[in-house]
Amino acid sequence: MTDSDRSAARASQDEVSAIRAPSDHGQLGQAGGNAPSAQADKRTPAAPNPRRHRGPTYAALDLGTNNCRLLIARPHDHGFRVLDGFTRIVRLGEGVSVTGRLGDAAMERTMEALRQCRNKLREHQPARMRLIATEACRAAENGPAFLQRVKSEIGLDLEIIDRRTEAELAVTGCADLIEGAAAGALMFDIGGGSSELAWMDFRGGRPRSQGRMSASIRSWQSLPVGVVSIAERFGGVDVTPQVFEAMVAYVAEHLKQFRGREKLRQMIANHPVHLIGTSGTVTTLAGLHLGLERYERQKVDGLWMKRAEVDETMKILLGMSFDRRVAHPCIGRDRADLVLPGCAIFEAIRREWPTERVRVADRGLREGILISLMDADRVHARASRYPRRNANG
Repeated sequence: MTDSDRSAARASQDEVSAIRAPSDHGQLGQAGGNAPSAQADKRTPAAPNPRRHRGPTYAALDLGTNNCRLLIARPHDHGFRVLDGFTRIVRLGEGVSVTGRLGDAAMERTMEALRQCRNKLREHQPARMRLIATEACRAAENGPAFLQRVKSEIGLDLEIIDRRTEAELAVTGCADLIEGAAAGALMFDIGGGSSELAWMDFRGGRPRSQGRMSASIRSWQSLPVGVVSIAERFGGVDVTPQVFEAMVAYVAEHLKQFRGREKLRQMIANHPVHLIGTSGTVTTLAGLHLGLERYERQKVDGLWMKRAEVDETMKILLGMSFDRRVAHPCIGRDRADLVLPGCAIFEAIRREWPTERVRVADRGLREGILISLMDADRVHARASRYPRRNANG
């Protein structure tokens, strides 16, 4: 997912503006075209005594294959302000691609992180929250049993979302970064155990509200590959050019299943289309490109990178030894073995659908959840304030 984990860890120190939240977003898990039927509302009921002196707070938790991330925010103007955040690399999905099960050590690491999330939630008492789990818990045989343990021992009730919902939430979270003049965009979210792609086509009209951007999804795909699974398959420490190309080729085979693959190529050739990437991979590349001495979200989120700039930055990264990656402030030990597998996924996407620019997003699922929850409450508030009259009124 996104690497807003770096910034979220600092969010508790001061209240910072995070995302401009589009309004009027539809129900979670729905999109135009061949969208699935509406799912049950997974939002929690209102807290008994939510803080009201400055408006209600909302929370979003994303438990992925690699990271556990929490974001707590309050509506502000047309967006929200981050009040607190938590992130930890837990590697919950470590070994799942081999054994099919969550490992004991990984589950213990995750339990400790979730306890800290619970403490923050107790402190802020959010009016609404949505707590989700993605690929590791979807793929692991003991994923549901682990979440039942979390509910029993910690008191957090996490839902395993499907891949379509994951893609739509990521689109909602990144909607504000799609260029206004674009005829379309291809969003990709490189995760730990899977990667989501969503092709948005605006030629038939663009949603008035960016909160409804998922209605423009023409095609989407969830790839069964992520930075952790690629690293486990090919290795991530000593990555030669040959190993890197083998990674790219492996991902490229999965991309052949993308519905509308050739039509998207034609659209890119004839219309203004750009990529938008939300993941630690692209934010790391952006940090390297900018020459940052430490990661700075405000400089990375929304950054445009040209094709040649991505090429050059990847070349530099491929030339780094593992120790240099560990020592680099924008990578570090926790990501040093995962960044090149992530670059291989990114490179396969770039080769399949070559665009001149990519926009870097340090935002994603948590932001999408927050925007969806806040907008659903705004719609409910308007409906309560202006009730629809019956036909005889």
